[in-house]
Amino acid sequence: MKVADMHCDTISELYKNHLEGGGASILENDLMLDLKKMRAGDYGIQNFALYTNLERAGGRPFEYCMELLDTFYTEMEAHQDEIGIVVSYEDIEKNWKEGKMSALLTIEEGGVCQGKLAFLRNFYRLGVRMMTLTWNFQNELAFPNRREVLPGGKLQTVADTKHGLTETGVCFVEEMERLGMIIDISHLSDAGVWDVIRFTRKPFVASHSNARALAPHPRNLTDGMIRCLSERGGVMGINYYAHFLSYFGEGETAVSKVSCMVEHMKHIRRVGGIQCIGLGSDFDGIDGELEMKDASRLGMLADAMSASGFTASEIEAVFYKNVLRVYREVL
Repeated sequence: MKVADMHCDTISELYKNHLEGGGASILENDLMLDLKKMRAGDYGIQNFALYTNLERAGGRPFEYCMELLDTFYTEMEAHQDEIGIVVSYEDIEKNWKEGKMSALLTIEEGGVCQGKLAFLRNFYRLGVRMMTLTWNFQNELAFPNRREVLPGGKLQTVADTKHGLTETGVCFVEEMERLGMIIDISHLSDAGVWDVIRFTRKPFVASHSNARALAPHPRNLTDGMIRCLSERGGVMGINYYAHFLSYFGEGETAVSKVSCMVEHMKHIRRVGGIQCIGLGSDFDGIDGELEMKDASRLGMLADAMSASGFTASEIEAVFYKNVLRVYREVL
């Protein structure tokens, strides 16, 4: 069963490892994802995010992202017999025919463009084909669902239904559609999601988000959002993070369970249809205990889906066909 995973943060982890003098490689490492694990999991294509935390970028988000980009290209070029960088659907087909896996480059945090369309276009020229408008901080383009400090200092994320795309953000999504760069609404505020729906025409994705009806976290999508995403021809990638799969009370151990992933798929299928479900693991960007510990274990999910009544064609749709449909249409 081929796998198309819309999101991982492995490049950021490799970058940090290299800064600390480590020798971790995309070929083999102690992270959740590497090429050997991908081969064992029968991966066809993996999206590699250039994840930029604006608070940690030291006021230089563009430069920081460019350093991540260098890590991506250095690693991919060193192992181009195993994996090929893709910028079009035709590239994906070519790699598969040659027995190679594919790597699609994405950005997680539109703030790296600093509100400049020229930066966006140059990232496109450098191979970026998908971008979230925000991460967890407001930027020149849009607002995320905001964090509030509760009594005692605990942080809580709440849905923001008032602040969406800025005027610059609207220009960005229009330019992304013109270029053929996929708009990713994961991390975007509720108001921002509805703005994307209002100002765009092509399929968009939520690369690593689940159903809010089952896990009431603002990082997940409401049923209304799921329906609109599906009607547009988009796909949402099931995120393996425990807190986006289930609610855990004070003192409960958060465990990412495969059965919970399947329940989200069943709910999303009822709301938007099987055609809008994909995978967005968030490997190497999530912590906690996972039943499906790394990229080599995807067979666990296919088996659980089959046991829950998903047909072989539905499993194929979720594992790779739905995502590839969007890539064929937009890239």
